[in-house]
Amino acid sequence: MQDVQSREDARGIAIQRVGIKDAHLPFLIKTKDGGFQQVLARIRFTVSLPSEYKGTHMSRFLEILMPWSQKPLAEPEIDKMLAEALEHLDAQSAEVELAFKYFVDKTAPVSGKKSVLDLDCCFTGRKQRGGELEFQLGVEVPFTSLCPCSKEISQYGAHNQRSVARIQLRFQPGVDCIYIENLAALTEKQGSSPIYPLLKREDEKFVTEAAYENPKFVEDILRDIVLALRGIAGLAWFSVECENYESIHNHSAFAAHEENLV
Repeated sequence: MQDVQSREDARGIAIQRVGIKDAHLPFLIKTKDGGFQQVLARIRFTVSLPSEYKGTHMSRFLEILMPWSQKPLAEPEIDKMLAEALEHLDAQSAEVELAFKYFVDKTAPVSGKKSVLDLDCCFTGRKQRGGELEFQLGVEVPFTSLCPCSKEISQYGAHNQRSVARIQLRFQPGVDCIYIENLAALTEKQGSSPIYPLLKREDEKFVTEAAYENPKFVEDILRDIVLALRGIAGLAWFSVECENYESIHNHSAFAAHEENLV
């Protein structure tokens, strides 16, 4: 049968990224206890295409992904996956993005009730032929924030809201990435109070009062997260967005920051 994709193209335009988007597969994500968690991942998988080729071979992306969906995954596996893409698709660069829900264990502060909190996470890997893997971790961490101004000017009470920090991290070559569980725990501490999926009355009292005693503007939370991230050994770059879904406004409060550490 004719290989139409490999026919020559005369327009002289090399395509930077071409491949598949919004494919869905189950994957096994390595956990900090040495095990793994099964997730459903939304995938974007692309390679560069030289100007002389008409198209890439779309079926090969799934052929590469399928075996890796059966193995616990972290940076080394992403590196090998991209190396396969460079080889089998005759490309100079490859990129894969896996977006998924990841669940972390939570224990209510007073009753000790166990539950799990879902986090939106993303693994992004980029690799050039002959180069090192560039791995990026993205995590969205929810928490509670309480307004210092509201507390200061009100005779009783203060407005609070659910907030989220969206963090992207890259580490220096040879340094292992932080585990999702550890990054989530580090981040939620910078808000007014953590969020728990399951709370009894005594727990609700505890977190309400804890937030009241720890009021923070969105700017406070962002700065505290930045300081916490600066303390992670081997970090090369990070970006942070903080958003408070305001309870007394029809808009969010927002702050963002980005740093190169090398």
